[in-house]
Amino acid sequence: MEFSWLYTFLTAAKCGNFRRTAELLYISQPSVTVHIHNLEKELGVELFGRKGRRVQLTEEGRRYIPHAEQLLEIYQKGKEDLQSFSQGYTASLSLAISPLIADTVLPFVLKRYMTEHPNVEVSVKVLESTEIEKAVLNEEIDLGLSSLSTTDPDLQCEVLFTDEVKLIAPHDGADAESAPPLDEEEIITKNHLLTDNHPVYWDTLAREIKYKFPNVKMMKVSQIHITKRFIIEGLGVSFLPVSTVRRELLEGWLLEVPCTTITLPQANTYAIIKHNHSKQKEFMKFLLNYRI
Repeated sequence: MEFSWLYTFLTAAKCGNFRRTAELLYISQPSVTVHIHNLEKELGVELFGRKGRRVQLTEEGRRYIPHAEQLLEIYQKGKEDLQSFSQGYTASLSLAISPLIADTVLPFVLKRYMTEHPNVEVSVKVLESTEIEKAVLNEEIDLGLSSLSTTDPDLQCEVLFTDEVKLIAPHDGADAESAPPLDEEEIITKNHLLTDNHPVYWDTLAREIKYKFPNVKMMKVSQIHITKRFIIEGLGVSFLPVSTVRRELLEGWLLEVPCTTITLPQANTYAIIKHNHSKQKEFMKFLLNYRI
């Protein structure tokens, strides 16, 4: 059996037309017919019934689809494993990270990890924190770095970092030494407050802000990197984890506003795993050692 026959079979099963199958696979229509005929001969069953110019899966053909998909998946995984090995990789680590972590902790840590572990092939998938738990549970990835905890009994969850949350405003152009101190109430009430950019603390925080500053205008912005850009452009202010704005604060693009009225929350970064294998433990240890 040739794997090209399986590709042809699955494509034809999906589109129900040998001519269209030939176009999608960049082969001739007679080649499609030959592939299907050879596969049917190999399996000893008829996979398609012919009705004029169209073809229709037989009962045997429908039954064979998941087996063909599984064979191709195994073949592809074996091919990828050999390619990785030939490139010098002897291990792999797949990560799912939230956009927040992708924009803060991970680039710095990952560069160091890959330098010190050149034999590990790392893959990174950026998912919303609400999706990371499912990806770990389904074993689509080895380790998730999320802003959300998990209570699933089949998963292990550990706090990696705890981040302070601060009120962040655009730089007003004034000299830090001679300018008057920033006023919390004035900053919040005279600007749009950009909310919902972190999956944990906004519900409680927004209720307190509305109670203490009833006239505040709020605007939902779901991503922190967009929120930062909006603040820099003068579109509003927000409460953000310090790690997400450290560089902008140092470079003078943003300012931290002292808060005495609002109870400031904290933002955690969690490591979520299903199997506590050596590669997961090693990477988590590395994260803790190289936290920023």
